Amino acid sequence: MMAAPLLLGLVVVLAVLNIILLMLYISSRSTPYYAVYDEETKMALKRRVTSLKEDLESELVDFDVEEWEKALEESIDEEVRNL
Repeated sequence: MMAAPLLLGLVVVLAVLNIILLMLYISSRSTPYYAVYDEETKMALKRRVTSLKEDLESELVDFDVEEWEKALEESIDEEVRNL
């Protein structure tokens, strides 16, 4: 006798939860995940990215792997000595 009202209540709660989740799903589908920029902002961002890319490429040309490995080994040795 008590199981029927509890079961009905559970079904109602689950139905309401499904409706809420469906509404959230539909609203997220209609909202874009990306920002829309005007042309001026888009060009400024492109210039900034190009500048950063050129800076990174110039740093990679100057990067010396052997020097970096030596500095890393020295740093590790110093940390081991401090333990």
